[in-house]
Amino acid sequence: MPRFLHLADIHLGFDRYESKERTKDFYLAFENALQKYAIEADVDFVIIAGDLFEHRVIQPNILNQAKICFQMLKEAGIPTIAIEGNHDNRPYGTVTNWLRYLAEDDLVILLEPDRAEEGMVYEPWDGKVGGYIDLDCGVRVLGSRWYGASAPRAIERLAEAIQQLPPSPGQTVMLFHQGLEGQIARYQGAMRYTELLPLKEAGVDYLALGHIHKSYIEQGWIFNPGSTEANSVEEANYERGVFLVELDDQGIDAQLKTDYYQRPWVRLKLKARGQESTEDIEQSAIGLVQSAIESGELDPEIQPMVELRIEGQVGFDRLDLDVRTLQQNLKQLSQALIFLLKYEADAVEYASPIAEDASRTQIEQEVFTDILTAHNHYKNRANELAKGLIGLKEMQLEARSEDELYQFVEELLAN
Repeated sequence: MPRFLHLADIHLGFDRYESKERTKDFYLAFENALQKYAIEADVDFVIIAGDLFEHRVIQPNILNQAKICFQMLKEAGIPTIAIEGNHDNRPYGTVTNWLRYLAEDDLVILLEPDRAEEGMVYEPWDGKVGGYIDLDCGVRVLGSRWYGASAPRAIERLAEAIQQLPPSPGQTVMLFHQGLEGQIARYQGAMRYTELLPLKEAGVDYLALGHIHKSYIEQGWIFNPGSTEANSVEEANYERGVFLVELDDQGIDAQLKTDYYQRPWVRLKLKARGQESTEDIEQSAIGLVQSAIESGELDPEIQPMVELRIEGQVGFDRLDLDVRTLQQNLKQLSQALIFLLKYEADAVEYASPIAEDASRTQIEQEVFTDILTAHNHYKNRANELAKGLIGLKEMQLEARSEDELYQFVEELLAN
Protein backbone atom coordinates (compact mmCIF):
# COMPACT_ATOMS: atom_id res chain seq x y z
CA MET A 1 0.00 0.00 0.00
CA PRO A 2 1.56 3.30 -1.09
CA ARG A 3 2.21 5.84 1.67
CA PHE A 4 3.26 9.46 1.28
CA LEU A 5 3.62 12.71 3.20
CA HIS A 6 1.74 15.80 2.04
CA LEU A 7 3.08 19.21 3.08
CA ALA A 8 2.33 22.75 1.92
CA ASP A 9 3.11 26.36 2.79
CA ILE A 10 6.43 25.77 4.51
CA HIS A 11 7.59 29.36 3.96
CA LEU A 12 11.31 28.94 4.57
CA GLY A 13 12.78 32.40 5.10
CA PHE A 14 9.73 33.77 6.92
CA ASP A 15 10.82 37.15 8.31
CA ARG A 16 7.68 39.00 9.39
CA TYR A 17 8.88 39.67 12.96
CA GLU A 18 12.52 40.42 12.04
CA SER A 19 13.68 37.67 14.39
CA LYS A 20 16.38 35.20 13.33
CA GLU A 21 15.02 32.69 15.83
CA ARG A 22 11.51 32.99 14.42
CA THR A 23 12.87 32.52 10.89
CA LYS A 24 14.70 29.42 12.08
CA ASP A 25 11.44 28.01 13.51
CA PHE A 26 10.12 27.43 9.99
CA TYR A 27 13.17 25.39 9.07
CA LEU A 28 13.02 23.37 12.30
CA ALA A 29 9.31 22.62 11.77
CA PHE A 30 9.98 21.43 8.21
CA GLU A 31 13.02 19.35 9.13
CA ASN A 32 11.36 17.71 12.14
CA ALA A 33 8.15 16.89 10.25
CA LEU A 34 10.18 15.22 7.50
CA GLN A 35 12.26 13.27 10.00
CA LYS A 36 9.25 11.96 11.94
CA TYR A 37 6.63 11.46 9.24
CA ALA A 38 8.67 10.76 6.13
CA ILE A 39 11.93 9.08 7.11
CA GLU A 40 10.87 7.34 10.34
CA ALA A 41 7.46 6.52 8.83
CA ASP A 42 9.25 5.10 5.76
CA VAL A 43 6.95 6.69 3.18
CA ASP A 44 7.27 6.06 -0.53
CA PHE A 45 7.42 9.74 -1.48
CA VAL A 46 6.87 13.30 -0.24
CA ILE A 47 4.80 15.99 -1.97
CA ILE A 48 4.98 19.75 -1.42
CA ALA A 49 1.95 21.63 -2.74
CA GLY A 50 3.53 25.06 -3.12
CA ASP A 51 5.16 27.87 -1.13
CA LEU A 52 8.34 26.13 -0.07
CA PHE A 53 9.87 29.60 0.30
CA GLU A 54 8.53 32.83 1.73
CA HIS A 55 10.12 34.98 -0.99
CA ARG A 56 11.15 34.60 -4.60
CA VAL A 57 14.53 36.09 -3.75
CA ILE A 58 16.13 34.19 -0.87
CA GLN A 59 19.29 34.40 1.19
CA PRO A 60 21.98 31.70 0.84
CA ASN A 61 21.28 30.31 4.33
CA ILE A 62 17.60 29.79 3.43
CA LEU A 63 18.55 27.89 0.29
CA ASN A 64 20.92 25.83 2.42
CA GLN A 65 18.06 24.94 4.79
CA ALA A 66 16.06 23.56 1.87
CA LYS A 67 19.06 21.62 0.55
CA ILE A 68 19.73 20.04 3.95
CA CYS A 69 16.15 18.78 4.17
CA PHE A 70 15.99 17.44 0.62
CA GLN A 71 19.40 15.81 0.89
CA MET A 72 18.16 14.06 4.02
CA LEU A 73 15.22 12.64 2.05
CA LYS A 74 17.42 11.73 -0.90
CA GLU A 75 19.79 9.75 1.30
CA ALA A 76 16.78 7.89 2.70
CA GLY A 77 15.70 7.01 -0.84
CA ILE A 78 12.50 9.08 -0.66
CA PRO A 79 11.72 11.20 -3.74
CA THR A 80 10.35 14.70 -3.16
CA ILE A 81 7.81 16.06 -5.64
CA ALA A 82 6.95 19.76 -5.63
CA ILE A 83 5.14 22.55 -7.43
CA GLU A 84 5.43 26.31 -7.20
CA GLY A 85 3.13 28.42 -5.06
CA ASN A 86 2.38 32.12 -5.30
CA HIS A 87 5.26 32.97 -2.94
CA ASP A 88 7.98 31.13 -4.81
CA ASN A 89 6.80 31.09 -8.41
CA ARG A 90 9.02 32.55 -11.07
CA PRO A 91 8.32 36.18 -12.06
CA TYR A 92 6.76 36.76 -15.47
CA GLY A 93 9.34 36.60 -18.24
CA THR A 94 11.93 34.54 -16.30
CA VAL A 95 12.72 30.92 -17.02
CA THR A 96 14.07 29.74 -13.69
CA ASN A 97 13.79 30.11 -9.93
CA TRP A 98 15.10 28.40 -6.83
CA LEU A 99 12.78 25.42 -7.11
CA ARG A 100 14.06 24.86 -10.63
CA TYR A 101 17.61 25.12 -9.26
CA LEU A 102 16.84 22.42 -6.67
CA ALA A 103 15.32 20.26 -9.41
CA GLU A 104 18.41 20.62 -11.59
CA ASP A 105 20.49 19.61 -8.56
CA ASP A 106 18.41 16.38 -8.39
CA LEU A 107 17.00 17.25 -4.96
CA VAL A 108 13.34 17.66 -5.95
CA ILE A 109 11.10 16.64 -8.82
CA LEU A 110 9.43 19.84 -10.04
CA LEU A 111 6.33 18.89 -12.02
CA GLU A 112 4.95 21.45 -14.48
CA PRO A 113 2.58 20.84 -17.40
CA ASP A 114 3.54 22.53 -20.64
CA ARG A 115 1.46 25.26 -22.23
CA ALA A 116 0.31 24.47 -25.76
CA GLU A 117 -1.56 26.51 -28.35
CA GLU A 118 -4.75 24.59 -27.72
CA GLY A 119 -4.43 24.10 -23.94
CA MET A 120 -2.11 22.10 -21.68
CA VAL A 121 0.14 19.11 -22.32
CA TYR A 122 1.40 16.61 -19.72
CA GLU A 123 4.80 15.18 -20.62
CA PRO A 124 6.32 12.41 -18.49
CA TRP A 125 9.18 13.29 -16.14
CA ASP A 126 12.46 12.64 -17.98
CA GLY A 127 14.82 13.08 -15.07
CA LYS A 128 14.93 16.88 -15.29
CA VAL A 129 11.57 18.23 -16.48
CA GLY A 130 8.04 16.96 -16.94
CA GLY A 131 4.44 17.37 -15.91
CA TYR A 132 3.77 13.98 -14.33
CA ILE A 133 5.56 10.93 -12.99
CA ASP A 134 4.53 7.30 -12.51
CA LEU A 135 6.25 6.11 -9.34
CA ASP A 136 7.46 2.58 -8.63
CA CYS A 137 4.95 2.31 -5.76
CA GLY A 138 2.11 2.40 -8.31
CA VAL A 139 1.00 6.01 -7.93
CA ARG A 140 0.80 8.66 -10.63
CA VAL A 141 1.59 12.21 -9.49
CA LEU A 142 0.52 15.21 -11.57
CA GLY A 143 1.91 18.72 -11.26
CA SER A 144 0.52 22.16 -11.97
CA ARG A 145 1.57 25.80 -11.77
CA TRP A 146 0.40 28.86 -9.86
CA TYR A 147 -2.55 30.15 -11.92
CA GLY A 148 -4.01 32.81 -9.63
CA ALA A 149 -7.29 34.27 -10.87
CA SER A 150 -7.13 32.21 -14.06
CA ALA A 151 -7.31 28.92 -12.12
CA PRO A 152 -10.91 27.99 -13.15
CA ARG A 153 -10.03 28.18 -16.83
CA ALA A 154 -6.70 26.42 -16.22
CA ILE A 155 -8.52 23.52 -14.51
CA GLU A 156 -10.60 22.90 -17.60
CA ARG A 157 -7.47 22.66 -19.73
CA LEU A 158 -5.64 20.54 -17.16
CA ALA A 159 -8.56 18.11 -16.99
CA GLU A 160 -8.53 17.78 -20.78
CA ALA A 161 -4.77 17.13 -20.74
CA ILE A 162 -5.10 14.48 -18.01
CA GLN A 163 -7.70 12.61 -20.08
CA GLN A 164 -5.18 12.37 -22.94
CA LEU A 165 -2.64 10.48 -20.79
CA PRO A 166 -2.11 6.71 -20.90
CA PRO A 167 -3.85 4.75 -18.11
CA SER A 168 -2.52 5.38 -14.60
CA PRO A 169 -0.66 2.50 -12.91
CA GLY A 170 -2.84 3.03 -9.84
CA GLN A 171 -4.33 5.92 -7.95
CA THR A 172 -3.62 9.47 -9.14
CA VAL A 173 -2.40 12.32 -6.93
CA MET A 174 -2.40 15.89 -8.21
CA LEU A 175 -0.64 18.91 -6.66
CA PHE A 176 -2.49 22.22 -6.93
CA HIS A 177 -1.78 25.47 -5.04
CA GLN A 178 -5.16 27.10 -4.61
CA GLY A 179 -7.68 27.78 -1.83
CA LEU A 180 -11.18 26.33 -1.51
CA GLU A 181 -14.09 28.64 -0.81
CA GLY A 182 -15.66 28.63 2.65
CA GLN A 183 -12.65 27.38 4.63
CA ILE A 184 -11.64 30.66 6.28
CA ALA A 185 -13.47 33.95 6.71
CA ARG A 186 -12.66 37.10 4.72
CA TYR A 187 -10.66 35.28 2.06
CA GLN A 188 -11.02 36.52 -1.50
CA GLY A 189 -10.15 34.52 -4.59
CA ALA A 190 -10.87 31.00 -3.32
CA MET A 191 -12.32 28.48 -5.75
CA ARG A 192 -15.77 26.93 -5.58
CA TYR A 193 -15.98 23.18 -5.16
CA THR A 194 -17.74 22.80 -8.49
CA GLU A 195 -14.80 24.47 -10.24
CA LEU A 196 -12.50 21.69 -9.01
CA LEU A 197 -14.80 18.83 -10.01
CA PRO A 198 -13.42 18.49 -13.60
CA LEU A 199 -10.18 17.21 -12.02
CA LYS A 200 -12.04 14.45 -10.18
CA GLU A 201 -13.92 13.55 -13.33
CA ALA A 202 -10.60 13.37 -15.19
CA GLY A 203 -9.34 10.73 -12.74
CA VAL A 204 -7.70 12.58 -9.83
CA ASP A 205 -8.16 10.53 -6.65
CA TYR A 206 -6.26 12.79 -4.26
CA LEU A 207 -6.12 16.54 -4.91
CA ALA A 208 -3.26 17.90 -2.79
CA LEU A 209 -3.88 21.58 -2.12
CA GLY A 210 -1.90 24.35 -0.46
CA HIS A 211 -2.27 28.12 -0.15
CA ILE A 212 -4.74 28.31 2.75
CA HIS A 213 -2.89 27.81 6.03
CA LYS A 214 -5.67 25.82 7.69
CA SER A 215 -6.15 22.08 7.37
CA TYR A 216 -9.30 20.71 5.76
CA ILE A 217 -10.67 17.71 3.86
CA GLU A 218 -13.51 18.05 1.37
CA GLN A 219 -15.63 15.21 -0.01
CA GLY A 220 -12.93 12.60 0.61
CA TRP A 221 -10.71 13.63 -2.31
CA ILE A 222 -9.58 17.23 -1.64
CA PHE A 223 -6.90 17.59 1.06
CA ASN A 224 -5.05 20.59 2.48
CA PRO A 225 -2.75 20.07 5.51
CA GLY A 226 -2.36 23.78 6.27
CA SER A 227 0.98 25.46 6.88
CA THR A 228 3.70 23.65 8.80
CA GLU A 229 4.08 26.64 11.17
CA ALA A 230 1.77 29.54 12.05
CA ASN A 231 2.56 32.62 9.97
CA SER A 232 0.54 35.01 12.14
CA VAL A 233 -1.29 35.25 15.44
CA GLU A 234 -4.59 34.69 13.61
CA GLU A 235 -3.28 31.33 12.39
CA ALA A 236 -2.27 30.23 15.89
CA ASN A 237 -5.69 28.67 16.46
CA TYR A 238 -5.94 27.02 13.04
CA GLU A 239 -5.76 23.26 12.86
CA ARG A 240 -2.73 22.65 10.66
CA GLY A 241 0.17 20.26 10.18
CA VAL A 242 1.12 17.60 7.64
CA PHE A 243 -0.89 14.73 6.18
CA LEU A 244 0.49 11.20 6.44
CA VAL A 245 -1.46 9.40 3.72
CA GLU A 246 -2.03 5.75 2.92
CA LEU A 247 -3.70 4.62 -0.29
CA ASP A 248 -5.39 1.25 -0.75
CA ASP A 249 -8.24 -0.35 -2.62
CA GLN A 250 -10.67 0.81 0.06
CA GLY A 251 -9.79 4.47 -0.42
CA ILE A 252 -7.67 7.15 1.25
CA ASP A 253 -6.55 7.33 4.87
CA ALA A 254 -5.10 10.81 5.53
CA GLN A 255 -4.03 11.49 9.12
CA LEU A 256 -3.17 15.04 10.15
CA LYS A 257 0.09 15.04 12.12
CA THR A 258 0.91 17.99 14.36
CA ASP A 259 3.33 16.43 16.83
CA TYR A 260 6.55 17.95 15.53
CA TYR A 261 8.57 21.06 16.37
CA GLN A 262 6.38 24.15 16.50
CA ARG A 263 6.83 27.19 18.69
CA PRO A 264 3.74 27.60 20.90
CA TRP A 265 1.50 30.63 20.83
CA VAL A 266 -0.21 32.08 23.91
CA ARG A 267 -3.10 34.51 23.42
CA LEU A 268 -4.29 36.62 26.36
CA LYS A 269 -7.07 39.19 26.64
CA LEU A 270 -7.56 42.05 29.10
CA LYS A 271 -10.99 43.68 29.29
CA ALA A 272 -10.98 47.31 30.50
CA ARG A 273 -14.18 48.64 32.14
CA GLY A 274 -13.58 52.37 31.86
CA GLN A 275 -12.78 52.99 35.53
CA GLU A 276 -9.12 52.02 35.49
CA SER A 277 -6.17 54.39 35.52
CA THR A 278 -3.10 53.79 33.35
CA GLU A 279 -1.42 52.28 36.41
CA ASP A 280 -4.37 49.92 36.89
CA ILE A 281 -4.14 48.73 33.29
CA GLU A 282 -0.40 48.16 33.58
CA GLN A 283 -0.78 46.17 36.80
CA SER A 284 -3.67 44.15 35.36
CA ALA A 285 -1.58 43.26 32.29
CA ILE A 286 1.34 42.17 34.46
CA GLY A 287 -0.99 40.16 36.68
CA LEU A 288 -2.56 38.45 33.67
CA VAL A 289 0.84 37.33 32.37
CA GLN A 290 1.90 36.17 35.84
CA SER A 291 -1.30 34.13 36.20
CA ALA A 292 -0.67 32.49 32.82
CA ILE A 293 2.82 31.52 33.98
CA GLU A 294 1.59 30.14 37.31
CA SER A 295 -1.17 28.09 35.64
CA GLY A 296 1.27 26.59 33.15
CA GLU A 297 -0.46 28.17 30.15
CA LEU A 298 2.69 30.20 29.49
CA ASP A 299 6.09 28.56 29.94
CA PRO A 300 8.93 31.12 29.92
CA GLU A 301 11.53 28.37 29.44
CA ILE A 302 10.38 27.62 25.90
CA GLN A 303 10.12 31.28 24.83
CA PRO A 304 6.65 31.20 23.28
CA MET A 305 5.04 33.70 20.96
CA VAL A 306 2.65 35.79 23.09
CA GLU A 307 -0.17 38.17 22.22
CA LEU A 308 -1.95 40.34 24.79
CA ARG A 309 -4.98 42.21 23.52
CA ILE A 310 -6.36 45.11 25.61
CA GLU A 311 -10.02 45.70 24.79
CA GLY A 312 -13.02 47.54 26.20
CA GLN A 313 -13.10 51.16 27.36
CA VAL A 314 -10.62 53.29 29.28
CA GLY A 315 -11.07 56.60 31.04
CA PHE A 316 -7.95 58.24 29.66
CA ASP A 317 -6.39 59.22 26.35
CA ARG A 318 -4.71 56.26 24.63
CA LEU A 319 -1.45 58.24 24.44
CA ASP A 320 -1.33 58.37 28.25
CA LEU A 321 -0.48 54.66 28.37
CA ASP A 322 3.16 53.96 27.58
CA VAL A 323 2.45 50.91 25.45
CA ARG A 324 6.04 50.43 24.31
CA THR A 325 7.46 50.30 27.84
CA LEU A 326 4.65 48.01 28.99
CA GLN A 327 5.32 45.70 26.05
CA GLN A 328 9.02 45.53 26.89
CA ASN A 329 8.29 44.77 30.55
CA LEU A 330 5.83 42.02 29.64
CA LYS A 331 8.27 40.49 27.15
CA GLN A 332 10.91 40.32 29.87
CA LEU A 333 8.46 38.84 32.37
CA SER A 334 7.19 36.17 29.98
CA GLN A 335 10.54 35.54 28.25
CA ALA A 336 8.54 35.48 25.01
CA LEU A 337 10.43 35.29 21.75
CA ILE A 338 7.98 37.87 20.38
CA PHE A 339 5.47 39.73 22.57
CA LEU A 340 2.65 41.40 20.67
CA LEU A 341 0.71 43.99 22.65
CA LYS A 342 -2.49 44.99 20.84
CA TYR A 343 -4.07 48.09 22.43
CA GLU A 344 -7.61 48.26 21.05
CA ALA A 345 -9.50 49.93 23.92
CA ASP A 346 -11.68 52.97 23.24
CA ALA A 347 -11.80 56.09 25.37
CA VAL A 348 -15.05 56.53 27.29
CA GLU A 349 -17.21 59.12 25.57
CA TYR A 350 -19.85 61.29 27.23
CA ALA A 351 -22.42 63.52 25.59
CA SER A 352 -24.69 65.35 28.02
CA PRO A 353 -28.00 66.61 26.57
CA ILE A 354 -27.97 70.35 25.96
CA ALA A 355 -31.12 72.47 25.85
CA GLU A 356 -31.88 74.25 22.57
CA ASP A 357 -31.99 77.63 24.34
CA ALA A 358 -28.72 77.07 26.25
CA SER A 359 -26.32 79.99 26.36
CA ARG A 360 -22.78 79.84 25.02
CA THR A 361 -21.43 79.59 28.56
CA GLN A 362 -23.76 76.68 29.36
CA ILE A 363 -22.72 74.85 26.20
CA GLU A 364 -19.04 75.35 27.02
CA GLN A 365 -19.66 74.16 30.57
CA GLU A 366 -21.25 70.91 29.33
CA VAL A 367 -18.54 70.27 26.73
CA PHE A 368 -15.73 70.78 29.24
CA THR A 369 -17.55 68.59 31.77
CA ASP A 370 -17.96 65.73 29.25
CA ILE A 371 -14.29 65.85 28.31
CA LEU A 372 -13.14 65.84 31.91
CA THR A 373 -15.60 63.12 32.96
CA ALA A 374 -14.13 60.83 30.28
CA HIS A 375 -10.70 61.15 31.89
CA ASN A 376 -10.09 58.85 34.82
CA HIS A 377 -7.83 61.35 36.65
CA TYR A 378 -10.24 64.31 36.47
CA LYS A 379 -13.74 62.82 36.44
CA ASN A 380 -14.35 63.29 40.20
CA ARG A 381 -13.74 67.06 39.84
CA ALA A 382 -15.25 67.47 36.38
CA ASN A 383 -17.79 70.17 37.25
CA GLU A 384 -15.33 72.23 39.30
CA LEU A 385 -12.58 71.99 36.67
CA ALA A 386 -15.02 72.83 33.86
CA LYS A 387 -15.87 76.09 35.60
CA GLY A 388 -12.18 76.74 36.05
CA LEU A 389 -11.56 76.28 32.31
CA ILE A 390 -14.25 78.82 31.54
CA GLY A 391 -12.58 81.21 33.95
CA LEU A 392 -9.23 80.57 32.27
CA LYS A 393 -10.76 81.37 28.89
CA GLU A 394 -12.14 84.67 30.21
CA MET A 395 -8.73 85.59 31.64
CA GLN A 396 -7.16 84.89 28.25
CA LEU A 397 -9.72 87.15 26.55
CA GLU A 398 -8.87 89.87 29.07
CA ALA A 399 -5.22 89.61 27.93
CA ARG A 400 -3.94 88.64 31.37
CA SER A 401 -0.22 87.90 31.60
CA GLU A 402 1.19 84.40 31.20
CA ASP A 403 2.29 84.43 34.84
CA GLU A 404 -1.28 85.11 35.97
CA LEU A 405 -2.66 82.36 33.73
CA TYR A 406 -0.05 79.89 34.94
CA GLN A 407 -0.72 80.72 38.59
CA PHE A 408 -4.48 80.31 38.05
CA VAL A 409 -4.04 76.82 36.52
CA GLU A 410 -1.62 75.80 39.25
CA GLU A 411 -4.06 76.79 42.00
CA LEU A 412 -6.99 75.14 40.17
CA LEU A 413 -5.23 71.78 39.93
CA ALA A 414 -3.84 71.98 43.46
CA ASN A 415 -7.26 72.29 45.11
